[in-house]
Amino acid sequence: MSSPPILYLQDVSLTFGVTPLLEGADLSVAQGERLCVVGRNGSGKSTLLKIAAGLVEPDSGERFVQPGIMVSYLDQDPIFTGSSTIGDYVLSDLMDNEDKQRAYQLMADLRLTPEQGLENLSGGERRRVALAKVMAPDPDILLLDEPTNHLDLPAIEWLENALKSLRSALVLISHDRRFLSNMSQSTLWLDRGKTSLLKKGFGYFEDWRDEELELELTRVEKLDRKIEREEHWVRHGVSGRRKRNVKRLADLAMLKKQRRDHQGPAGNMKAQISDAEMSGKLVIKADKIAKSFEGKTIVTQFSTQIKRGDRVGLVGANGVGKTTLLNMLIGEMAPDIGNVRLGKNLQMLVLDQARAGIKRDWTIKDALTDGAGDYVTIGEDKMHVIGYMKDFLFHPSQMRTPANVLSGGELARLLLARGLRHPSNVLIMDEPTNDLDLETLDLLQELIADYQGTVILVSHDRDFLDRTVSSVIYSEGEGLWIEYAGGYSDMLIQRKAGQEPRIQENAKEISKSTESKNLERDVKAGPPILKAVTKLSYKQKYALEQLPLEMAELEKLIEESKKLLSDSTLFTKDPDLFSKTAAALDKSEARLIEAEAEWLELEILREELEG
Repeated sequence: MSSPPILYLQDVSLTFGVTPLLEGADLSVAQGERLCVVGRNGSGKSTLLKIAAGLVEPDSGERFVQPGIMVSYLDQDPIFTGSSTIGDYVLSDLMDNEDKQRAYQLMADLRLTPEQGLENLSGGERRRVALAKVMAPDPDILLLDEPTNHLDLPAIEWLENALKSLRSALVLISHDRRFLSNMSQSTLWLDRGKTSLLKKGFGYFEDWRDEELELELTRVEKLDRKIEREEHWVRHGVSGRRKRNVKRLADLAMLKKQRRDHQGPAGNMKAQISDAEMSGKLVIKADKIAKSFEGKTIVTQFSTQIKRGDRVGLVGANGVGKTTLLNMLIGEMAPDIGNVRLGKNLQMLVLDQARAGIKRDWTIKDALTDGAGDYVTIGEDKMHVIGYMKDFLFHPSQMRTPANVLSGGELARLLLARGLRHPSNVLIMDEPTNDLDLETLDLLQELIADYQGTVILVSHDRDFLDRTVSSVIYSEGEGLWIEYAGGYSDMLIQRKAGQEPRIQENAKEISKSTESKNLERDVKAGPPILKAVTKLSYKQKYALEQLPLEMAELEKLIEESKKLLSDSTLFTKDPDLFSKTAAALDKSEARLIEAEAEWLELEILREELEG
């Protein structure tokens, strides 16, 4: 038997202007429940939470909170008033000594200094201060609107563990799939003003939602066919008793009204990235770069090679220097030591978290046309601004809406719309997932997957990283950055096992081997004779031709080995074959990495010699 609700909303409706936002929405929270609320940007999730918190009065419907139940609410954009320091703000309204002790512990866990002023806090600091405030009183119900926004990965993982240890019931809104999957036990879907409850966590939601939308489509198609049959009867049917015919006509009118009133699900963005001319095979090569600021080491002895088509994620806590490393890699900042070489024919598109380039007094139209005319220039093509707005889910009536009043999700979509006008072959994205709803995140992942160029992104969204990147450059602290093959989850497995990525090991071996050969040559030859190398040797040319053939054969062997090992009964049936296949797979993968590195070095040399 389920527990009685300690808070519920029943048949809640709310209209802003002439547009209904909520139409008969329900929400029920039991003691200790873990519920997530999901829906498109603008669907009313935050408003529903504010009604549950008692901050917004609905037009109709009922709100009930069991007497003695304490509800604590985290606003998506908290406002700090009436306090001068972090400590003053977090401790205000706390009377119980135990609550005050908890508040100090939370501030320590969240890396907050109680004496620090509230002015000039970063987005991540503001979020941590607000979390400490709402969690300190140990409420019966915690209503959290985008709690992970602007938090770095250590803070997100701390928050998950802290929330799991609380007795509080949780109602969560978040765009972070991994966070929702880890924290929720049931899912409330808010769609077109109405709510539907799935009594399972978010991990089951998307399949269930797709099934519900398919059922809805089937119902609408049946309704259309029924209307068509009735209209045929009206035009061609045999006349019967007048009373029966009048009723049938009235039924037809009701069916048509149902069809007119049916509001289909919100569409998806129709964005696409304009590809520029293909870049060279080598995009970025960093050789033992380092950077320090005011005695603090940000990057030390970091080397990497980024090739055309790579998807690279930069991951680390706030303040470790992700943006600094990124700026060095793309040539915006010079390293203190070492060097960065950029490949040929690069056209970079940088989408940053600061929403750069959008003036505060601009309207949506101004932002898309750069304040000139009614047409958007997309590469070499032009499109009317209203059509382009619709592709990014903006209504034509929003054309003259000032950019500074847009929601976080709308601003994120506007930034994408502005950036994707320009052709590129290298895409740089700094925190691209902030404020985007799940459907828009899906589209962004598809855009990255289909993009013909190279992608480098900074993100704290674990699920997004797993779905998009092929390697992760991770901050190990004190300026040490290590590149791991695979996504975020792969990186965690490798770090847990104490493994450095093979690509880095291989690069070190190549470097050592090259240095050793050079030293041996110099010792034998005596003082160096400066002689310009103008062409590849026969051996190098032969290797350049043969290595791609060897790599293709290795890829085939790897695929065959993986197919054989995918048989879950192989180890039981033939342990020797399993061991031999696993060993062969490891050997083939190791040789493939070596061959790729050798080919890349030779290809870079060939490009340099050919100018």
